[in-house]
Amino acid sequence: MVASSKSHKLSLKNIKCYLKDVYNKVLVFLKKYKYVLIMILPFLFTDIAVRYVGKDINFFNLYEIVPNLFTCLWIYLFISVTLNLKSSIGKYVYLVLGVVSVFLYFINTIYFGMTNSFFDFTLLESAKEGTPYLLDTLKNANIWIYIFGIFIILLFYLGYRSIPSKKKNNYDLLPISLIIFIIIHSFIPMLLGKPNRELTWNTWRNPRNVYINFNDSNKSMMISGLYEYSFRNFYITYLKHEKTDNETEMSFLEEVFSSSSSLKEENSYTGKMRGKNIIFLQLEGIDKFLVKKDIMPNLYNLVSNSINFDNHYSYYNGGGSTFNSEFAVNTGYLTPISYSQNAYTFNKNLFNYSLANIFKSEGYLINAFHMNSSEYYSRGINYANFGYDNYYGLKDMGGYNNDDYVLDTELINNEEFVKLMFPSNQKFVDYIITYSVHMPYSSSKGVCYKLLKRDYPLEEIPELTEEECIYIQAKETDDMIGLLIDKLKELDLFDDTVIVGYADHYLYTVSDKTILDKYKNTENNLINNTPFFIYNKDLKKKTIKKVTSQLNILPTVLNLFDYLDDPNLYIGKDALAKDYTGITFFSDYSWYDGNIYVEDGVVTNKKNVDFEYLEKMNSYIDYIIKKNDLVLKYNYFKTLSSKKDDVQDVVDIDKIIK
Repeated sequence: MVASSKSHKLSLKNIKCYLKDVYNKVLVFLKKYKYVLIMILPFLFTDIAVRYVGKDINFFNLYEIVPNLFTCLWIYLFISVTLNLKSSIGKYVYLVLGVVSVFLYFINTIYFGMTNSFFDFTLLESAKEGTPYLLDTLKNANIWIYIFGIFIILLFYLGYRSIPSKKKNNYDLLPISLIIFIIIHSFIPMLLGKPNRELTWNTWRNPRNVYINFNDSNKSMMISGLYEYSFRNFYITYLKHEKTDNETEMSFLEEVFSSSSSLKEENSYTGKMRGKNIIFLQLEGIDKFLVKKDIMPNLYNLVSNSINFDNHYSYYNGGGSTFNSEFAVNTGYLTPISYSQNAYTFNKNLFNYSLANIFKSEGYLINAFHMNSSEYYSRGINYANFGYDNYYGLKDMGGYNNDDYVLDTELINNEEFVKLMFPSNQKFVDYIITYSVHMPYSSSKGVCYKLLKRDYPLEEIPELTEEECIYIQAKETDDMIGLLIDKLKELDLFDDTVIVGYADHYLYTVSDKTILDKYKNTENNLINNTPFFIYNKDLKKKTIKKVTSQLNILPTVLNLFDYLDDPNLYIGKDALAKDYTGITFFSDYSWYDGNIYVEDGVVTNKKNVDFEYLEKMNSYIDYIIKKNDLVLKYNYFKTLSSKKDDVQDVVDIDKIIK
């Protein structure tokens, strides 16, 4: 027993000695290579800070292995390159990598704070359009973004100072580091599981498919980490070669658009407005809470006496909302969801069934009017491609020694514009895009300041809240609507003109989000609820409760004029049809039918839901998104126009439900 006790004590003593020896060796190692840890820390913290901002995306947590492996692997490459080069060169490389990292941190966190989406390199195509609002965006960013940003900069400074000075380099080790990087990099995606080979309704949330397609900036960031996301996003945007036509995808389109019978569907509204003029009013930032008698009386009166689509959604997608809404209303299609491509890049696609081309074929003059130049959003090129006779911008017209063109009332007060809007002795379609409710909402700059300066001496201009400025700017848009109505009546055109009004997006650019919390559901994509109405004295006022979106506007209007010969040519349906099943989807594949809101394939607002219906609708959303994206991807209307029997069949939502 004594021997056993001594043996046990000896064993414990050996273990303690061993652990102490390991501890000492670790301390020696850390002391010797602490500069490496200091160099690593800022890269690691930057990645964690960016992904933490997106924690509410609820797709891959911070502790998940794959994004952290990617980040560690990229950091390994950065440090290897830095330390295996001559000290002076290595320090320069580290400095450049640090600057790029800080830039990626700020651009992702600030952009996410404004749009709830991470930065995508496709957005650089429209960077000049956002430049005028850059200062306001930076100013309104969360203060913690800057606090963490300063901390990251300090960490990079410490990392830079910790790089040891040496005269020699180790160029021979660089290829080995690169080989190790490539081998491990090719292995990491396998840890995301197997991809869905077939495009099913839930393919978009399969982590491996998310990584392969890399079209959802939020999910892609969360599964990749900042550095993998940035490099892969850059590669896909600028370097990846376009694929040749995929047989499976082309077969899908051929099945969607092939038949031998006409699909024209008539209802009680078909042709009711035939022969009338039409004005499309795309209202910048007009949220539903602004359509009140005491804020926008002219708009309120129109909506109150119109067909009012009360459950309408103009949603943010494809890195923007304004031009994306224009694209949807004019073409009947939406900026792609399943792959990254900007709406402006489709100006070489054929849209022979667009709003402009349909009305032009019926003898209408069709023109677009806005305050901004034709270069902005490349509207000059895009509207020509849509089929418009002209795009007119107040800035292009000249004659302004100041920036009065930002005032919506100038759209009607400008005599030259009015002559172009209302041609004599010919039917017309006018597409009018307002501006005055654009950010910033400040009494010291922007449209609000300009309007206040008109009404107050400079020294007496009051300090107003964002909400108060929004009301002032909305009144400017409403005054324009009043002037438009007066001009139509003056020219004896009011009774013979249909007015289609809708917002391009909700007020997502407001910095004080509590303003929105007071007036609407801000918890999910239902925040995108906005006005949409159709007015003419011959249309009986009515409230439509079924769900609609930008995609419903074109087919609904075409049917009113009896020009909707083939509903299958469009993604949305005529919202005035008796059998219309209201539904809208959003850019994250969630959807809403007026009853249930489905996110990640799961109902989030109700408990008892028919499972079969849920699966069918999930499949339908997958179907129409696939149809939308592939038609644009392959410029499929060009293929259709070359076929002799250009009459198509449709996989109808109602058939799927039944």
